[in-house]
Order: sequence, then C-alpha cells, then structure tokens
Amino acid sequence: MSDAYRSLVRRSRAPVSVSRPVVTPLSPSVVYRSTDADELDSQYEGRAQGYTYAREGHPNATVLGEKLDWMEGLTPAMGKGVVTGSGMAAISAMFLGLLRKGDHIVAGDQLYGRSLRLLRDDLPRMGFDATLADPTDARAIEAAIRPETRLILVEVVSNPTLRVADMEGIAEAAARRGVMLAVDNTFTTPRAYRPFAHGATIVIHSVTKLLAGHSDVTLGWVAADTPARNKALYDAAVTWGLTPSPFDCWLAERGLHTFDLRYDRATANAAALADHLAGLEGVAQVLYPGRPDHPDHNRAVALLDGNFANMVSFRLKGGRAEVNRFLRAAEHIAFAPTLGDVGTTISHPASSSHRALTPQARAAVGIDEGFIRVSVGIEDIDQLKREFAQAVAAA
Repeated sequence: MSDAYRSLVRRSRAPVSVSRPVVTPLSPSVVYRSTDADELDSQYEGRAQGYTYAREGHPNATVLGEKLDWMEGLTPAMGKGVVTGSGMAAISAMFLGLLRKGDHIVAGDQLYGRSLRLLRDDLPRMGFDATLADPTDARAIEAAIRPETRLILVEVVSNPTLRVADMEGIAEAAARRGVMLAVDNTFTTPRAYRPFAHGATIVIHSVTKLLAGHSDVTLGWVAADTPARNKALYDAAVTWGLTPSPFDCWLAERGLHTFDLRYDRATANAAALADHLAGLEGVAQVLYPGRPDHPDHNRAVALLDGNFANMVSFRLKGGRAEVNRFLRAAEHIAFAPTLGDVGTTISHPASSSHRALTPQARAAVGIDEGFIRVSVGIEDIDQLKREFAQAVAAA
C-alpha cells in the first residue's frame, strides 16, 4: 500500500480486475472525483461521459433509465428519460419542467388521488389551472381545451375504477389542437401499451409498482418525445431535488429481470380472480377490463391486445362495516395502499388513495365505501380463490 493510502480516512481505489461483475454494482457515492478542472468542464459540457454529484445523476439511475427507455420505445433521436424519486416526483417534474404560469391543464377525472389533489389544490397556488373531464369520452376531453391549454394528462386505465381511456380519440384531439399529451402508463406498463407509439408527448411511470414489483422501492420515471423536452424534465428534477436513490434504482433494475414472468402470472391470476369474484354472493359488481361486462371491454380489447394487467376492483354489498369484516377475514392478504407487488394486496380507496376527496366527489367517479381495489400477485390461484371466498362470506 502506498503512503497516500495509509490513512484510514482516504478513499480506496477500485481493485484492478480483468473480469467484470455479473450483477450491476451498487454505487451509493454522493460525489465523483475528476482529475482536474478541464475534465470536469468536459463532463458538464457534454464532451465526456461522467458523474459529478448524485443529485445530477449516478450510475444506478443510468442503468435503470436505459432499460425503461428501451421498454417504452425511446429512440436516441428522442433523448433520454429521467428516473425520479417517486411516481409523483415524475408527474411534478413534468409540470415544473414543461409548463409556465398561466398554462391550463385538462386531466382525466379518475386519476390517482394524489394526482387529483395536485391538480385541484397545489398547482393553482403556482399559477396553473386545471379542468377535469371524463377520459372515456374524447369529446369531453376536447371540449375542456381552452386557448391557454398546454397539456392533457390521462391514465390508460384509471386508478382505481379501471375505466379505459379513449386513447385514440384523445391523441387525435391533442394533435389537432396542438396540445401535449401526457400518459400515466403505470397500470398497463409497456407490456400492454406503449403510449409513444400512439401519439403521446410524455409518458410517466410509478416504477414503485409493477415494474419494480416487490414493494421495496419508491421510484418514478418520465420521458418526452424530444431532446429539448427531456432536457427540461431533467433540469426540473435536478433543481427541485426529485432525485432517485441509488439503492432503489439497483433494486428496481433487479426487479425488471423478472418483469415479464411476473406480469404474465399476475395477469392470468387477475382474470381468474375477477371471474371468481363475480360468482360470489355478497359481491355487487366486478370491474376488470378483460371481462365482457366491463363498460369499456371492447376498447380494452382493441387497445391492450389482450394484456389486461393485474388490477381488479369490486364492490361489496354494504358499506364500511362489511368492508371491515372482509378485511379482517382476509388476514393473509395485505391490506395496504399499494399495487404491483409479487403478493396480492387489497386497498380501500375511500380511506386511502382518495380519502382527500369529499364523499360526493368520490361518488361522482364511482367510488363508495364498499369499493375495494385488488392488486393481484403471483400466488397460487386456487389459494387466492379460497381466501377471497372466505372473506366475502365473512362480510
């Protein structure tokens, strides 16, 4: 060991090796050293590839981001997407990076609860205005567009009512009116739908959910269709500190290795569980886009090519008391406000994701006290059927 490294506080160099690790190394370093000021200039000015400060990027975000870019069909001509600290950070980066004071947003009225809060309560304080409209009706979305409208935001499949947006009509309206179209593709994932191929300007993911898939990561991703827009997204994420954790990026990349297998198994389980629930006494309604009785089934078939994903929602006969009995009886299924885990989870939107809405506002989008959302996992389907049958009977 040289004299320079005899002090324990000096950082060690990476060992010399002619072989490389099979697993992506975890790089938790906050800062990266450069040889001199000229080399640092070269990195900041784009003449050399490197890292400086982790808020501005780190190797694990790069590796994960490249895989997500590929999954969503970003080409080099479009630029690179941005990995963020959460799905809501991805949505925030979009608003902060691409909109100006006075801009108007048209959004689906059945978005994730925090997205609705952001649109209704927080963005108006910053000088943005928003109008909510029914995403299953492209005419309603277009009718809400104003001269100052700059962006439309929709989910392909809404959370938690599982309504399927009229993506073709909305994309046509956005193009005709010169408005950016942002698509939250979290529920459907690139396996079922690739928004850029259907006219989207911006695509958003909560990587926390099915992409990472193990409920041990909080991450988001956002990308646009041009280098200039992606640069604006990146600058907003860096400036506002929407930075992802290297460890979370490392875990999410590991989760992607089994994404296809998990998606297929969970989707098959969801279809079987939806049919099972529909036959149980005590269940008033089942919502699953793959079922012929779903209000948007024909659109889902055309849009998603048979990939109806892993989310099922249903209504119990009754209200809060019946839901509580159901939840207590389903003791081996996690009652938790999340989705996309390898294990099945149950959520009650009225008391979790949409609790900030008034009962009247929840009722307007079809959410009552008996409404339950299920994120179906990869367990044995016969076990899931037994557990749900017992819990419904207890309710």
